[in-house]
Amino acid sequence: MDPKNSETTEELVSPASNNGKSVAASSILTMLVHGSAPFLSTFLLVHLSAPIEANIVGSGLASSVMLLGREYYQTAFGERYLLLLPFAVHVTSSVAKRVVLTFISDLDSLARSEKPFSPKPRPRIRKLTSLLSISAYTTLFLFVPIHVATHRLLPAEADTLAWPSTDVDLDPLGSSELDYEFVKTAIKTWPWRSWILYTGIVGCVLVHAAQGASVIYARYIRGRCGCVGLPNRPSLRSSSGNALGLARGNRKTAALAGVAALPVLTGPWMLSREPMLALSSVVQRYQITLMGSWVYRL
Repeated sequence: MDPKNSETTEELVSPASNNGKSVAASSILTMLVHGSAPFLSTFLLVHLSAPIEANIVGSGLASSVMLLGREYYQTAFGERYLLLLPFAVHVTSSVAKRVVLTFISDLDSLARSEKPFSPKPRPRIRKLTSLLSISAYTTLFLFVPIHVATHRLLPAEADTLAWPSTDVDLDPLGSSELDYEFVKTAIKTWPWRSWILYTGIVGCVLVHAAQGASVIYARYIRGRCGCVGLPNRPSLRSSSGNALGLARGNRKTAALAGVAALPVLTGPWMLSREPMLALSSVVQRYQITLMGSWVYRL
């Protein structure tokens, strides 16, 4: 084998070269994750304004606020480009970044095995047990599918639900019919599971939003002022301090999310104390639609 050719090949596939490309890819993915976050935050503010209003104005005006908010995120343009596209970018970029950082970690281990005394700084992989990761994956794989199926997919396909109730009109429920009477029906008929689902999705989403906001703030605001400078490879002496700081940060995030969640949760609680305003036939349609979900059939 020609030594010169062998040397060239080794340079082309060197861990350092691949590591540099992977770090660049990680930076791009980070910008995509952070760039899509404001769109999702705007949707969250619009979507949660109705249950907050319910604390003051009751179900009638709260339903009007909710229907008005749908003009932002349920139109042909708004749903596609202001909600679904940013959501897809946020999720795929986050998952891809974890894959890339895992690849970087493997390359870094290989480089240190070849040159143990010349470690290079690299981005760190966020633990799956972190608040940001736990809240993200719990929301993505558990609460969002249930919420979307219950409030969007099943009402739109109510006429095809395989449920033995031939005496009830199961025409698809339109957007104007999915007001807070639908929510009140779920809470009054299945109180425990409704509150578990509602508290779970609100808690996970707000914890993720608070934790993500702190990450973005530290990166683009405090970091720019030179106030933040976490070392890439903390020493043994500083590791306990970093762990203590992380625990304090988690407590602050949980406290902030709890404060934000309080009016969001008390709104439906106030509504649950109101009498049903919908006709009994409409309530029955709501119940049959909800029972199309496995959650309400258990």
